[in-house]
Amino acid sequence: MSSLNLDDFTDLIERPDGGVRRDAEARRERLAVPPGSLGRLDDLGEWLAAAQGSVPVRPVERPRVVLFAGDHGVAELGVSARPAGSAAELVREILAGGRPVAVLARRLDVPVRVVDMALDCAPDAFPADVVRHRVRRGSGRIDVEDALTPEEAEAAFRAGVAVADEEADSGTDLVVLGDVSVGGTTAAGVLVAALCGTDASVVTGRGGLAIDDLAWMRKCAAIRDALRRARPVLGDQLQLLAAVGGADLAAMTGFLLQCAVRKMPVVLDGVVAAACALVGQRIAFRAPDWWLAGHSSGEPGQVKALDRMALEPLLDQGVQVGEGAGALLALPLVRAAAALAAELPERTDEPGDESAKESAAGSVRDAEDAAE
Repeated sequence: MSSLNLDDFTDLIERPDGGVRRDAEARRERLAVPPGSLGRLDDLGEWLAAAQGSVPVRPVERPRVVLFAGDHGVAELGVSARPAGSAAELVREILAGGRPVAVLARRLDVPVRVVDMALDCAPDAFPADVVRHRVRRGSGRIDVEDALTPEEAEAAFRAGVAVADEEADSGTDLVVLGDVSVGGTTAAGVLVAALCGTDASVVTGRGGLAIDDLAWMRKCAAIRDALRRARPVLGDQLQLLAAVGGADLAAMTGFLLQCAVRKMPVVLDGVVAAACALVGQRIAFRAPDWWLAGHSSGEPGQVKALDRMALEPLLDQGVQVGEGAGALLALPLVRAAAALAAELPERTDEPGDESAKESAAGSVRDAEDAAE
């Protein structure tokens, strides 16, 4: 019998410090720049202060990109523009520095960590630090079979928790979370549709490489069929991840929840991260308070999930490549908000202010005396 109790996360996760947030808001009122003139950067700085428990907010000095990787059997149906089982090629390109997320990470001086959960390749294809949490080779075809066994789902979830602990223990102060998958957006669409009670067509997007109409219809059909398998297990989130998720999605869900336990802010990337966050919200309702939506990917499933969690994307640049690239673009915005909140000077009284106040007070007293 499993010793994993997801209800524990409800007790373990606290909201960011409300008292600190009020202190951050009060400090913002005293800044020389008028309140509201910095737009969402004000809210972002105050949120970060509450997450850190610090006023003024500390700079984000040790961010990290964490990417969970896996192949999905449903890709065999032609629901992706990439060949089934080809996520390993993307991982190689990331590690070699040739993908958008790797280029951006170099420029922003942010390390990238890739965690292989279910790539369809030999386990010795990548370094040990990439593959040591792997659960299986590829996840099952969710339209006709479970993605994982119950034991594999628990192992993947626990792996995500372990990765979060490793990052927190190493001093990471903010995570940019993404996925490297083929077929992952289909699994994500099933999770979002199941948890939001919508039809397949409402959540089905065209993926990072913009599939054609026929592939979109195949993807809709796959999500519809998988939804039939998802609905009977909606009450058990680990069973749901086993039935229609995948090892990478189960790990991302565990990772997100443990980041909230460890009070480590997370910037979400695309629809896969949003779907896992939605599952995490079902497990622990306070958890989304620790997450930011980095950007809008244009995927309808992401829009639906973020709306359900009341998370508004920081950017909308039409980035659909996935792999954490869009969310990483939001990191300079987070750092800018922290710098402005911490470094802008507070207002100081101008010379003569006190004498003017005293003169005004004297005039009031004289008027009162005259009235008497």
